[in-house]
Amino acid sequence: MSQEFDIEKIIHDLRKIMPFKDTTQESDIVLIIADQLFYAVVTEIVRDDSRRDEWWHVTFQLLTIPPRQVIWTLREEQFTGREVFTMGGEKRYIKAISWRPKDTAAPAESSTKPAKPGKSAPRRKSHLKVIK
Repeated sequence: MSQEFDIEKIIHDLRKIMPFKDTTQESDIVLIIADQLFYAVVTEIVRDDSRRDEWWHVTFQLLTIPPRQVIWTLREEQFTGREVFTMGGEKRYIKAISWRPKDTAAPAESSTKPAKPGKSAPRRKSHLKVIK
């Protein structure tokens, strides 16, 4: 079984369960697939003016132990999950995660209406228990 087949299968399976975004911007949390899966925060995206084609210096704060900062020079297709790419002979994939999944229902109508003057908005029931 080749590594390419494995990473493609992982991506296929993750697309079924992860709320991915089509774009990647600074402050996005991305999922990176390399020799393992890990998360990172995009802290900066800067155009690489030394190249004729559009390449970008993408700075990630890897959410690993210990946390590390890395800067990778990538094309937009690579840091937006439109392309599996190779770095140092290793297949990689990067895709931003959406914190507002498309299939999430809209908030209940009552919670979107402003509260009447002098009244507070209704409280949601907590799923937490107070233990004394």
